[in-house]
Amino acid sequence: MAAKEGYCVKCKSKREIKDAQAITMKNGRPATQGTCPECGTKIFKIGAN
Repeated sequence: MAAKEGYCVKCKSKREIKDAQAITMKNGRPATQGTCPECGTKIFKIGAN
């Protein structure tokens, strides 16, 4: 399985999501959240399950 990638706003580039967790938002849409391996900022990607 390919590693989950998301956009880190602090680094301003695409990064692999560290400790990625598949979640469901309040409106029922799937999402993935985790942290940036470089700076530790939270990364959140909608529709990535």
